[in-house]
Amino acid sequence: MPQPHKILVIGGGAAGNAVTILLRRAGCTVHLVEAKDDWNATAGSGITLQGNALRVLRELGVWEQVQASGFGFGSVGITAADGTVLHVQDDLRTGGDDLPATVGMQRPRLQQILIDAVRASGTAVQLGTTAEIVRQDADGVCVRLSNGTEDRYDLVVAADGLGSTTRAAIGITDKPEPTGMAIWRIAAPRPAGVTRTDLAYGGPAYIAGYCPTSDTTLYAYVVEANRDRASIPTESYADEMRRLTRHYGGFWPEITAHITDPAKVNYTWFDRMLVEDSWHRGRVVLVGDAAHCCPPTLAQGAAMSLEDAWVLAQLLTGGDAWDDALFETYYERRIARVRPVVEASVQIGQWQLDGVRDADVPGLMGRTMTMLRELP
Repeated sequence: MPQPHKILVIGGGAAGNAVTILLRRAGCTVHLVEAKDDWNATAGSGITLQGNALRVLRELGVWEQVQASGFGFGSVGITAADGTVLHVQDDLRTGGDDLPATVGMQRPRLQQILIDAVRASGTAVQLGTTAEIVRQDADGVCVRLSNGTEDRYDLVVAADGLGSTTRAAIGITDKPEPTGMAIWRIAAPRPAGVTRTDLAYGGPAYIAGYCPTSDTTLYAYVVEANRDRASIPTESYADEMRRLTRHYGGFWPEITAHITDPAKVNYTWFDRMLVEDSWHRGRVVLVGDAAHCCPPTLAQGAAMSLEDAWVLAQLLTGGDAWDDALFETYYERRIARVRPVVEASVQIGQWQLDGVRDADVPGLMGRTMTMLRELP
């Protein structure tokens, strides 16, 4: 690979942090800018990481920290609304037999692990900073930062999320669309008996579930039809979530007792988006949520973003020219894998919205997860 290469990464979420770590390891000069002052270090409640996500985290060199910080398990329980366990299904080890099937962890902890790895890599980081594409040619991109400085880069990686301004700036018009569902989430203490994800279908919500995130914590969530967010005062978030969870049995009463602080409850609509055309324009390329997003019904959002970063870094450091052919190869490898994940994630939710009782949810999930055992 010709040296030196100078790369700007816009966005410090999972995809941006991962591609930064990998490119710095390969000797590239990387500058990362993140719009938020706190680098999203406290955002979110919990995250479910399946094996194919863990495989990338191991490649980043942070698996040991993730393993120590999270809670590994290998099955999912299906329960009735009253808490009766109806079925327990072993999870497929999509990252290989040497990794757990699933690790739950606190999302801020995962972000901090990735932040620490970016810092340790020697990357130049600017927080509270946005970037604007000024112009580009066949060999590079001129970028103006919000502090008024301009610089030229061999490549810009747009990892600026679902509402990516970079995506729009390079002429890609795809935008996220709501699927019709929304989710309430909270982090809470873990009852001693919670050792896996359990999902209840039915009751007042489409899904009520929880996932252990450490020896002492879990995150809990309930999925309902989306509502006008402006009509729900944020100070009522805890009341709204409790209104749904109080109808569930099993471990739910103990969890519900901790849903008291509205500031700790998150309410989010489910969105879907898949950029079907190429994920680059010239020397600007999309990764992660800037290129695709889906409901968390398969718990694959972060995994797909991490895989994007891994595949792109492999191609950029593989010795080939940084031209349209390379970026088309990246797109073709990723679209073939991301599309079925997005489509399956949306379909599972749509079946619930439509009240389809004989939907083959286990079959669809099994086929999709089996595909993900293969390397991206």
